[in-house]
Amino acid sequence: MFFELGNEEIKEQEMTYILASYIIGAGSLTIPRILANITNFFDGWICLVLGGMIAGTFTWVSVKLASRFPNQPFFMYVSSICSKPVAIVITICFVVYFIGILSYETRFVSIISKQYLLPRTPEEIISLLFLFVLVYAVSGTRIGVLRLNLLFLPIILFLALIVLGINIPIFKLKNLSPFFTTSWDRYLKGTKESIFFLSGSEIILFYLSFVKHSKKVGKFAMIGVSIPLGLYLFVYMMAVGVFTAKTNTMLVYPTIELAKEAEVPGGFFGRLESLFFTIWLMTIFNTASLLFDMAIICLNSLFQKVKKIKLIIILTPIIFLFAMYQKTLLEVSLLGKYLSYFTWVLGILLPSILLLLAKVRGIEGNG
Repeated sequence: MFFELGNEEIKEQEMTYILASYIIGAGSLTIPRILANITNFFDGWICLVLGGMIAGTFTWVSVKLASRFPNQPFFMYVSSICSKPVAIVITICFVVYFIGILSYETRFVSIISKQYLLPRTPEEIISLLFLFVLVYAVSGTRIGVLRLNLLFLPIILFLALIVLGINIPIFKLKNLSPFFTTSWDRYLKGTKESIFFLSGSEIILFYLSFVKHSKKVGKFAMIGVSIPLGLYLFVYMMAVGVFTAKTNTMLVYPTIELAKEAEVPGGFFGRLESLFFTIWLMTIFNTASLLFDMAIICLNSLFQKVKKIKLIIILTPIIFLFAMYQKTLLEVSLLGKYLSYFTWVLGILLPSILLLLAKVRGIEGNG
């Protein structure tokens, strides 16, 4: 599970970690509230499972598309399927999409950090420091970024399960029932929200070219989607079981409240909010570093003679200004809503159309 120095090749098993790291993000704080506002009691688990199945299906579509063109970059095989001008437009759309999500994640970090950790620190400073850490990460080799994701994910999952699991003594099973009381239109709405939080198939389009045996990636990609799904189900179940669904509708960040309720037996540590925020910041860093790197991949394909560091210098102030343009939590939430539409188009609809065109026209790579 380790890379050789200077080797930009990814093993197929490592796509599991990369995909899971990319999917787990800011949504982990708000999923219980969103589903509680849409469904009754614990019925939101159905939406999560359906959303995970749909996200997994289109992840498989992305794997099938990219694996038809082994070791070929996204821009190259899209150019062969459509045409170079169309590929340029699609790539620019991805750049805007990645910058948008990166700005969303950066702004979210500043809001949460100021509210719970650094109340006297201006949000602009928090955002800027977070971006500087990202710049330092992506300025090195691409494999370095992926190594950090491989390193952080097991730690994140282990500590998250511990922090949430400590709440089991105050978990009440009766808070989950009655079951199946939500209307079908609410299930559909909840599934739509869940797809946004569990989608990440676009990362396959850009990183599969680094995998030597790309046709074997499918099952590992499915595991990569299943890990965030399992984590989100556990977070949602604990939030409803501890607080009740009705209470979750009134909590801005139910997952943070779960961490605040967690107490180590004997009072050795007291409360575990600090540990939880460390875990959460690691998850955001994982997602944001991959987003930044994919934006660079896209721009490199369009401007091949421009050095990577110049692209980073250009992107950083754009991301910062766009992030700080969202003044309130309501505006940040609205940005997330708009980005969810991009997810449907670029992460679900586009790979399906490209795969269909490739099959109809009989276009396939030489790998």
